[in-house]
Amino acid sequence: MENKLGIVLVEPEIPQNTGNISRTCACTDVELHLVKPLGFSIDDHHVKRAGLDYWSELDLHIHENLEEFLKYAKESGRPMFFASTKSAKVHSEVSYPDNAFILFGKETKGLPEWLLEENYGQCVRIPMKSTVRSLNLSNSVAIILYEALRQHDYAQLKREGQIPKHD
Repeated sequence: MENKLGIVLVEPEIPQNTGNISRTCACTDVELHLVKPLGFSIDDHHVKRAGLDYWSELDLHIHENLEEFLKYAKESGRPMFFASTKSAKVHSEVSYPDNAFILFGKETKGLPEWLLEENYGQCVRIPMKSTVRSLNLSNSVAIILYEALRQHDYAQLKREGQIPKHD
């Protein structure tokens, strides 16, 4: 099996967030797993608009519910990390294996508390002010994903660019 990070969105509600995350996953060659129920149609023009040019590059997996995904993840043997404002551990304080799943919950509620309780040692958070609820989901995915990619020296990603007049 190819070693590839996987971003998992559990019951995402906002199509624009999922579209932005789709584009981020396509640009970084990371799997995107969507766990139903979704708060929108996967064919919704808002989702595709945010990642339209990249949709064909996306490694997309759809799961009917959280239990189905958890069974899939367990059978794969891949480690899981759970992003939550309720975690005591900062996202940059853990090591992400190159085949890890990183789970994010729905925009309005996050991941189910029973899931966080069962996996508290694998929960991670992004530091932020205590007077605000949370960051936007697509920003949170980008922050944690890029920390995991940094730890692997951005393997297989283009690291340099060129300004045409400066060749």
